[in-house]
Amino acid sequence: MRTTRALERYYVLPCCLLLLNLCNEIIAYKARLIDDGLLRTLFIMGFVLFGASLVAFAIAPGLIWVVQSLRLTSRSNAGQAGEVFFLLGLGAVIFWLYYRNYLMGTEYILPALWRNGLHLP
Repeated sequence: MRTTRALERYYVLPCCLLLLNLCNEIIAYKARLIDDGLLRTLFIMGFVLFGASLVAFAIAPGLIWVVQSLRLTSRSNAGQAGEVFFLLGLGAVIFWLYYRNYLMGTEYILPALWRNGLHLP
């Protein structure tokens, strides 16, 4: 039980917070399409609250469930290898998303149809 709590506190939840920060970057990127300042602020606040709720109540528990199920199956197969590979993969994906976001721009972590295109304020 202590390992699970430590895993939640020191790896899975910080990874979820990093994903939430990426969601906030995407929200700010998409909000540039809204010219009205009041409406833009309401859009950003609403979607940040929605994103935080989604991460807190769906994504974080889902990742913890996946890690716990990998722990149960990997113990019978190869020790804790499945859990370790999942956690390393999760960290690598988050690093790759941050790398693309901060060096190339937010539009490069979005599908082509979600990109803003040309918009003059």
